[in-house]
Amino acid sequence: MYGTCNSDAIFRFASSDLVSNPQYKHKVNILPCLLTHPSPCFIIPPRSTRYGGFSAHGDVLELADRHDLGSCAARREGSSPSVPTTQTNHIERRKAILKFEKTIQEDHQAQVVVDVEPDQLEAAKRRAARKLAERGKIPGFRPGKAPYEIIRHYYSDEAIYEQAVDLLVDEVYPAMLKEAEINPAAPGTLEKLDKVEETDLPKLTFKVPLMPEVNLGDYQSVRLPYEFTAPGQEKLDQALEELQQMYGTTETVEREIQEGDYILLDLKSEKESLTRAGFATMVRKEDRELEFPFVGFAHQLLGLKAGDAKTISHEFAEDDSDETLAGQKVDIEATIKTVRSMTLPELNDDFAKMMGQQYESLDALKEALTKDIEARARAEYDDGYYAQIVDKIKEGATIKYASQTLNHEAEHVVEDLRQRLAQQKLDLDTYYKMRNTDATKFFEEEAKPVAKKRLERSLIMDEISRQEKIEVDNEALDQEFNNTLIDLQMQGVDVNKIRGGKQGQQRVAEAVAMESANRLLTRRTLEKLKAIATGEYKPEPKPEAPVAETEAVEPEVKSKPAKKEPAKKSVKKEAKPSAKSAGKSSKSGASKKTSKSTAKKSTSKK
Repeated sequence: MYGTCNSDAIFRFASSDLVSNPQYKHKVNILPCLLTHPSPCFIIPPRSTRYGGFSAHGDVLELADRHDLGSCAARREGSSPSVPTTQTNHIERRKAILKFEKTIQEDHQAQVVVDVEPDQLEAAKRRAARKLAERGKIPGFRPGKAPYEIIRHYYSDEAIYEQAVDLLVDEVYPAMLKEAEINPAAPGTLEKLDKVEETDLPKLTFKVPLMPEVNLGDYQSVRLPYEFTAPGQEKLDQALEELQQMYGTTETVEREIQEGDYILLDLKSEKESLTRAGFATMVRKEDRELEFPFVGFAHQLLGLKAGDAKTISHEFAEDDSDETLAGQKVDIEATIKTVRSMTLPELNDDFAKMMGQQYESLDALKEALTKDIEARARAEYDDGYYAQIVDKIKEGATIKYASQTLNHEAEHVVEDLRQRLAQQKLDLDTYYKMRNTDATKFFEEEAKPVAKKRLERSLIMDEISRQEKIEVDNEALDQEFNNTLIDLQMQGVDVNKIRGGKQGQQRVAEAVAMESANRLLTRRTLEKLKAIATGEYKPEPKPEAPVAETEAVEPEVKSKPAKKEPAKKSVKKEAKPSAKSAGKSSKSGASKKTSKSTAKKSTSKK
């Protein structure tokens, strides 16, 4: 498969179910990815958004919710700032307010310029001097115990200043993210370090990639009819024929090629992807969609014998999956090496029992094949159907994300490919040579376009899940968890023999829980999309305002002859939950307070 794989082929197996996301892969097993990357990538929203808010807290939910669903960026030290951690922040402890200027750029990154105050710099210099003294030896003093002035003379002001700036970067960055209200998608960078004239105060310029933003537009108006048709008798006949061929017998014949023959031949062409030695094919009665090198090729060989050669010309379609062949007319030289006739077993009850003990008759085998064919056809139709819906929603949506987010997703695409190749005993370097490319070219020209589709579809799905408040209950998740374990056992995976003992089993259990939660959430989101697209979806009616109830109560209260005090109490009691005027006055009062505090805050920042 990988000898002729291209970017579209990669997209089929890396994103066949709409997303890339490590988060939506109900067809692609993500357990290896989860075990390789225990922390999900940074494009996954916070857990309350990602899972629509779990309503129960069972064992499986705890496993699925145990991962940190924030940034997967590693902690970095030095002048390259890191994602905020729980480390004590000296600036916040002193309740200092940073002076900064924030600018949101077109590439969905925030540029923040921070002015360091003199007292902040002085405190950082003293901590830097202490660190230098702890690492070195100053004569006459124990490590870290020398006075500040002695350390200055021993190490120089320049060395202390440089160390102090490094400390300030790590301290200022988390505080800056909080005060500037920035939600980072990846680690920021210190873009520039300037000194204020005369004071030598550092001015730090950070650049921070922002979390993706999605505006779905009027997605509930998207319509697409669901028109699946179950395969007919033709597909069943093809499946039975393939089973017959698997158990058929062949013998070499010295005659011309006929329908039903098995042929071994060499292909030669100016196109490398069409040149093959020892290529095997079969002349079927009907052409197959996936026939190589093109549909109907085998029928071009009828009448040839072993040793004969024939040049076949074919013009490939403009939208051919192989970009090197699309729209081109190519000559292929076919040299017949061997012709073998095939004898097929008879279709009867005995043949059915050869397929398995569960098939007692040919009718039972046909029934099982029919169900399997329909399930596969429906899954294939659903993949295309849901992809069309998401693409229609994408047309009216606005999606913003930084380049770092796309690069991160492209890295996962390459990792997915690496794992697939490893299953076939291949590596990436060999694959690049087969494709006549290299790692950099492949990443930019093939992995990134696939990642873009995966990322944008994933973001749309996540936003729909959030807006529709789709939740996963514990009972359904337990069932999905058990189904995933059964699938693993059918694949030959014995959880009890996982390496690493209990810790290894725990990691696998967490991975299975994450896989189960993702499958279930994806399935429910797709069901909601289908209901919207077919017009079956009806938004839940908004609850009526409690004002009407208050108005109905007031005349009743007035009509009762009661003393003033009790009447006042009853009116207050009835009007308390829905007094419109009180709500307005409280809102206006709160808004005034908010506006004043906001004004003070913005003034101090400036």
